[in-house]
Amino acid sequence: MSVSQSPNLTHNLNVAQAEGVRQTAVVAAAGNVASIRSAEVQFHITCRSSAITNGVSPSSHIYALRGLGQAY
Repeated sequence: MSVSQSPNLTHNLNVAQAEGVRQTAVVAAAGNVASIRSAEVQFHITCRSSAITNGVSPSSHIYALRGLGQAY
């Protein structure tokens, strides 16, 4: 479970909401690795965008996206 503890409450709420969506998608994927990976990628894209928009460092999400094979 991902939680953001930045000083920016809007970003923290965005991450919490994205985590809920990610968890729902992972459960619905029922073990389908491609679908789970897609949910992980979308989660980090959403969090990265929120971080940039709200003045928070997006580095951890960029690092995670690179680890998932995404070029960000």
